[in-house]
Amino acid sequence: MTRVPAAPYIAPFATLILLLALGSILPGGLEWAYPIRTLAVCAVLWWMSRGVVRLRPSHAIQSILLGVVVFAIWVGPDYFWPTYRDHWLFRHALLGGAPSTAGPPGPLYVAFRVFGSVLVVPIVEELFWRAWMMRWLISARFEEVPLGAYAAQAFWITAVLFASEHGAYWDVGLAAGVLYNWWMVRTKSLADCILAHAVTNACLAVYVLVAGQWQYWL
Repeated sequence: MTRVPAAPYIAPFATLILLLALGSILPGGLEWAYPIRTLAVCAVLWWMSRGVVRLRPSHAIQSILLGVVVFAIWVGPDYFWPTYRDHWLFRHALLGGAPSTAGPPGPLYVAFRVFGSVLVVPIVEELFWRAWMMRWLISARFEEVPLGAYAAQAFWITAVLFASEHGAYWDVGLAAGVLYNWWMVRTKSLADCILAHAVTNACLAVYVLVAGQWQYWL
């Protein structure tokens, strides 16, 4: 079998996006769609990507602090300005507006949502955006480009595309993308970016569950 160097970095993210697109036709509705998606992505991660994932951060405390800062940036506009996302920049046909604030479908969804957002999504997204795309935009032979190599075009294209992934939250997604990109350039460490991203998502999970701000998840 011909080796595809980018496959371990792209396949988990592609699986996630594909299953998101198919979410409406997966059996069991939203209650089961997220568990099915999470388990499928975990399987792809284990099968294809375990050889490239590094989970030993070299700047753990700083990565944790960065994750908390990104969380504060993520929820800050809505907390201090409740009508913020009513602006046309966040509500139009392309973005679809912010999700509903209604509660989740049930405990199974909540359990897998916490597990997926804290332990799975950070690995999947950091593999794709910071470990692959930032390097691939510098050279198609991305394996020859060191992690954290800086090129302005690659840095900003990755940040903008990362922002676009987050729909109506594109503005804070852009800020998060810039900070995560900067941290990759600063640390040269996939593990530190994964940790920062996981802390952001963990803080967001606690905020959603404690404050009932379900719109960040649905």
